[in-house]
Amino acid sequence: MAEKVQGEYGQEQIQVLEGLEPVRKRPGMYIGSTDERGLHHLVQEIVDNSIDEALAGYCDTITVVINKDGSVSVTDNGRGIPTAIHPKEGISSVELVLTKLHAGGKFGGGGYKISGGLHGVGLSVVNALSEWLEVEVYQNGHAHRQIYNRGIPQRPLAVVGDSDKTGTKVTFFPDAEIFDSILFNYDTIKSRLRELSYLNKGLTIKLTDVRGEKERSDSFRYDGGILEFVQDINKNNTNLFETPVYFEESSGDTVIEFAIQYNDSYNEQIFSYANNIHTIEGGTHLDGFKAALTKVINDAGKRMNLLKGEEKLAGEDVREGISAVISVKLMDAQFEGQTKTKLGNSSMRGPVQKAVTEMLGTYLEEHPAQARELVMRCLTAQKAKEAARNARELTRRKGILESTTLPGKLADCSDKRPELCEIYLVEGDSAGGTAKQGRDRRFQAILPLRGKILNVEKVRINRVLESDTIKSMITAFGCGIMDNFDESKLRYDRIIIMTDADVDGSHIRILLLTFFFRYMKPLVEKGHVYIAQPPLYKATRGKEETYMYSDKELDAYREANNGKFELQRYKGLGEMNKDQLWETTMDPARRTLVRVSVRDAVEADSTFALLMGEQPELRRKFIEENAKLVEELDI
Repeated sequence: MAEKVQGEYGQEQIQVLEGLEPVRKRPGMYIGSTDERGLHHLVQEIVDNSIDEALAGYCDTITVVINKDGSVSVTDNGRGIPTAIHPKEGISSVELVLTKLHAGGKFGGGGYKISGGLHGVGLSVVNALSEWLEVEVYQNGHAHRQIYNRGIPQRPLAVVGDSDKTGTKVTFFPDAEIFDSILFNYDTIKSRLRELSYLNKGLTIKLTDVRGEKERSDSFRYDGGILEFVQDINKNNTNLFETPVYFEESSGDTVIEFAIQYNDSYNEQIFSYANNIHTIEGGTHLDGFKAALTKVINDAGKRMNLLKGEEKLAGEDVREGISAVISVKLMDAQFEGQTKTKLGNSSMRGPVQKAVTEMLGTYLEEHPAQARELVMRCLTAQKAKEAARNARELTRRKGILESTTLPGKLADCSDKRPELCEIYLVEGDSAGGTAKQGRDRRFQAILPLRGKILNVEKVRINRVLESDTIKSMITAFGCGIMDNFDESKLRYDRIIIMTDADVDGSHIRILLLTFFFRYMKPLVEKGHVYIAQPPLYKATRGKEETYMYSDKELDAYREANNGKFELQRYKGLGEMNKDQLWETTMDPARRTLVRVSVRDAVEADSTFALLMGEQPELRRKFIEENAKLVEELDI
């Protein structure tokens, strides 16, 4: 890799980066970022190598352990990385794949036909970005070990004992010089491992965290694979098909697998994968899937005379209420798109379309009652499409937004640079008035919300867009909704939910989050949504005022022998004057904001369906099972 610098440009300015040096110099090029996402990508890369062994038929168990010192160990029972001396390089094959980029069994040597890893650079990249790494290989009756410091081997691979096992164990400690934080999140790793277990049926993946006082552990094995994946997605819904329509076909080096089930919600949940990689931006396999879905349901409608003449259902009509997973495995997968998560192989569109057409078409012919119900609900969805068309017009930004045009009484900020601006969604006119007085009007906008917004989980889009509060938010944000969402048109970098610290405030907050998750999901995924943290208490002792944001802080204040003091419990934002609200909740120099993120999209979807959906018995069960987790309930 060569680096161009300003000034003279000749051979003296050419810098050749040897070995793993380019990875440490430009880590973002290899793992995307050095934040929390990039940190966890290291675990994924090691696991992906073990998954490749499973895909090749040599591994059935993978174990991941977050160790007490913060390192992570990944162990599999595959064949183990080859330990012999490489004939060309003169070092062990283990050292080769850990120190050389583009060295591995995925480059035409016949080691792997299908691979989900970083095309051979995974192990070496993790090694380069780790303070230390230890590899153990169990092979040919021996245990081999080698240790690295920041990618540099400390000694050659050596036999350290006998073993009747086979497989590889990699333990690594991420480099604090590279990453913003080196603290692994159990739930983030758990989400990805569960996803991989669904996608590789029969594979057991175990996760253990021994860092805390109490050990955490999960084990995943899904013999039904993605069929169980769809069943779990729909576990909190009423479903149209008793069991998902499932299909799997292998042809040469290609595998096509999908599962489809419709439910009573108004949401579309389609997860697509290629070689175990979540293709967030879709691709040719998803295009083929969608085309087939539309054709099959239209054919069923014509066959049952529910569609007359030229009547036709569109793609968005037939996908309302669907939960589906499509997974393909192929050689030489080509990934495109902004985040390299879009499958580009044109050879996948036709086979997927043919498989879905035949399998789902046969199912609907054999189940006429379900077919009729499905077509009828698609026709009902079509009637709501006109409202969606109105939404596109509503969300189109037209010059500078005037506050007088909004029923929500937006008090806009003077700065029009989105990256510097934020908008507070405030509960009620009283708190909204205080927030307007206390804000910094240069970059802080205020949008008061009247009453509780609509629960969008229970209604179609035409009802959603009848809500003045929702229309006000859509217009104020400027970025559109659903398929028309455009992050580049977002008028505020931070959308901050600021509600009272009581039950009603919590309810309004979850209603807002449900709307964002269902209609503006990229807002959450890209980290634009925050929750303000107003104080719960104010202690007054003489002229000294102390704000506390939790019961623990109050207990600590009391235990600090502060003498006599007056305590005020804030029930609502309106109880604070403008200076207090600014000082405690809105001043960027002193406030605390909680960023809302989605670590587990499947679990988030299921939880929203459970808490905000139409099945109160499931919600009651959830409350009964989790009530003990609430330490103190303030009624």
